[in-house]
Amino acid sequence: MKQTPILIRNASQLVTLRGSSDQPLTGKQMGNLNIIENGSVWLEDGLISMVGTDEEVIQAYKGRLHEAEIIHATGKLVTPGLVDPHTHLVHSGTRENEFDMRLQGASYMEIMNSGGGIHASTRATQAATHEQLFKESFERLENFLLHGVTTVEAKSGYGLTLEHEMKQLEVANELGEKHPIDIVHTFMGAHAVPLQYKEEPDKFVDIVVDEMIPEIARRKLAEFNDVFCERGVFTPEQSKRVLEAGLKHGLFPKIHADEIEPYEGAELAAEIGAISADHLLRASDKGISLMAEKGVIAVLLPGTAFFLMAESANGRKMIDAGVPVALSTDCNPGSSPTVSLPFIMNLGCVKMGMSPAEVLTAATINAAHAINRGKEVGSIEKGKKADITIFDVPNYMVLQYKYGVNHVSTVIKSGKVVVDGGKLVWHNTHIHN
Repeated sequence: MKQTPILIRNASQLVTLRGSSDQPLTGKQMGNLNIIENGSVWLEDGLISMVGTDEEVIQAYKGRLHEAEIIHATGKLVTPGLVDPHTHLVHSGTRENEFDMRLQGASYMEIMNSGGGIHASTRATQAATHEQLFKESFERLENFLLHGVTTVEAKSGYGLTLEHEMKQLEVANELGEKHPIDIVHTFMGAHAVPLQYKEEPDKFVDIVVDEMIPEIARRKLAEFNDVFCERGVFTPEQSKRVLEAGLKHGLFPKIHADEIEPYEGAELAAEIGAISADHLLRASDKGISLMAEKGVIAVLLPGTAFFLMAESANGRKMIDAGVPVALSTDCNPGSSPTVSLPFIMNLGCVKMGMSPAEVLTAATINAAHAINRGKEVGSIEKGKKADITIFDVPNYMVLQYKYGVNHVSTVIKSGKVVVDGGKLVWHNTHIHN
């Protein structure tokens, strides 16, 4: 059925990020938002048809204005739909007890090695039915949408057996079919060494490489393959085996790198040609330099550092070194139980030395490139998906200045209004099956 065209009129600032679809922005380019003041956008058949000043767009479509749903954006900020390139969307259970433990001095790895952390979420996720996982994850997606996010990446990794890893990915695929948000799928069987393999981690790596990856690829359940390269989890050598096995089966590499200590994760990402290296709180200067040289995107997760009460990654240093930087919530039950990408942008400014323009670039076009979607979403230009977020602020700097508040007014996904007046309006059945 043909969609009603939408005309967004007269935005105080229309952040286009035009001209950035072929590759992520780096260095000073990250501060260039390509803003049109008093900007307007014509959306038709799920795509962006024209971007320009209000006068230009009205002139071009003056004979068709009566056909369109008109959204007045006077005094508001219009941006591309936000993109979250690193989430653990599909999981069951919560870990608030660990938050209390950390407040009393326990470290992330201490909690994990005592059977908590990822292992706790694994137990809950393994025990959950497909229906339970769908229902819990669906509600998280609704909240992502309310915070202006129109595309998310979703990892497995709380299954740690082929059966339960497949269950997570099957739920993620069903969510993508039934919810407006686009979901990009990542297999992360190498998220932790199961407790029964604690003394023989190479045996588990063999299972991931020889059994899980071939079957996940055969069933086309994922596009990317991720691994947690960290002391006490997977060594750089084990991580390389996992990522090379994924490449052999057509899964593009990603890597959780250098989160707790420098561990050559950034270097491995550059060596193997990963699309992104994520976390990077303790990445070495050499690793950062190699990532810049190879064009590996740094997906930074300041919400995780904030919640773990750790020093954040040095976003300023990475941008100045020429690394393309993206931002993500790392939405997960243990170290970042949030869906607010706008708050993550606030943290990018306050905790990582990034500018308001840079964090907006990092949460849109660079985030899109981090999941191989830069040609489809992440900027407002002709031919791209009509994914738009409208914030009730007059300019992009106020969006970062007034922190801790959800300023989202309207969200348009694939040319349809799904959030209006800060409330969900898409016609879902809420059948969680």
